[in-house]
Amino acid sequence: MNTNTTSPLFDKVEATIDDALLVAFDGCHKMYLAMDAEQAAWFRAEYPHTVTGTPDEMLDAVKAWYAVSCPLKFVNAVSTNHADPNAGFVPLIEQGAEDNDEETYECDVCGEVYGEGEINSQGRCMWCADED
Repeated sequence: MNTNTTSPLFDKVEATIDDALLVAFDGCHKMYLAMDAEQAAWFRAEYPHTVTGTPDEMLDAVKAWYAVSCPLKFVNAVSTNHADPNAGFVPLIEQGAEDNDEETYECDVCGEVYGEGEINSQGRCMWCADED
């Protein structure tokens, strides 16, 4: 039985971060993924905490910042949109969302992932429990 810790809270961040140039944090609750060079330059000049690097390095930074942020925390991706600057903001984690990591278990037979209590002591889900 394989055990994993999943956090659906960061799913949208993980899906977006490969295209980000930089991540930024205001030191309190605002976290952003800069999606183009103009936004990356603005955040470098205006925000006290910025990280560039691999997607994994940037994701680790966002997760660390999120863990120490105030309850108003949120994460947005930002792209430049000169016609409507507000249209460039895409919410990835809504303000105040909580990180509810949940333990998951993978069935040794079918490979499906289940929550706690849905895998027996032999590492099998209820559908595969009777198979030899």
